Amino acid sequence: MSVPTRSAGTGVSKRVLPFGVPDGALRLYCLPHAGASASVFRPWIGRVPGVAVCPMQPPGREGRNAEPQHERMESLADEFARAVLEVLDRGTHPYAVYGHSLGALVGYEVVRRIGELGGPAPVHLFVSGCGAPERSAETGPLVSTMSDAQIAALMSRLGGTPPGLLAEPALLRMFLPPFRADFVIKENYAYRPGPPLAVPITALAATDDPRVGPGDVEAWAGHTAGPFRLHTLAGGHFAALEQAAVTHRHIAEALRGTVAC
Repeated sequence: MSVPTRSAGTGVSKRVLPFGVPDGALRLYCLPHAGASASVFRPWIGRVPGVAVCPMQPPGREGRNAEPQHERMESLADEFARAVLEVLDRGTHPYAVYGHSLGALVGYEVVRRIGELGGPAPVHLFVSGCGAPERSAETGPLVSTMSDAQIAALMSRLGGTPPGLLAEPALLRMFLPPFRADFVIKENYAYRPGPPLAVPITALAATDDPRVGPGDVEAWAGHTAGPFRLHTLAGGHFAALEQAAVTHRHIAEALRGTVAC
C-alpha cells in the first residue's frame, strides 16, 4: 500500500496520543467531540481487553495548539485518514474507529477517505451522540457565531463540561476557540451520498439528548452493508462518555472474535 506524503509538522506522534500499544492489540482510533481534545479518551486506556485505545488529536489544542484549525470536514478527515494509513503501512492491523458527537461524523468520513485512498477498511465503526450524516445539518442559530455567553449556556444544557470552567471567563476564553472552530466544520458539513460502508456499525444513543434523537442515531443503519446494532443509554448528550464502562462493554461485545483478549 502506498501512502501519500504527510505535511511537515503534523506527524503521527502529534495526531495520535503516544500511548504504548501492546503487541497484537487491535487499535481503536478515537475522535473527540466538538471543542474537546484527544485526552478526553485518556481514561479509556487499558479498559477494553485486547484493544489499544488510540486517541486522535485535532489541531489547535494541547500538543497541537500552535497549528491552525481546520474549517472543512474534508481536510480534517483527510489528515486523520493519512495518519491511520501511515501506521497501517508499517504493518499494524486490524483497527476500528470510534467517534462521539462531531467525532462520529469525522470518524465516518475518515473511514470513507481511507477507502478512497486505497487503504483497508476498519473491522468496526462506533458512533455515539450523533445522528446519521444525512440528518446532521445544524438548525437554528449558528453556534460558530454565538457570543461567549450563548455558547456557555449551550454547553451547560448539553452537560459534560465542568461548571467551574463555564463560570470562569479566563478558562472559558481558552476553551471557546476550538469549540467554535469545530462548529465551523459541523456547520459547513454537507453529506455526500454514497454506497453503504462494508463495515459493521454500532451506534449509541441517549434517552435525553437535547440535540440528537434516538431515531436520528438509528438512521446510521442505512450506512452499513454489514451488521448494525443500536444501544440506548439513559442520560444526556454525553451519556456514552459519562457511562464509559457501559460503552466499553458494548465495544468489547462488538469486537468479540476480532481481538486477542
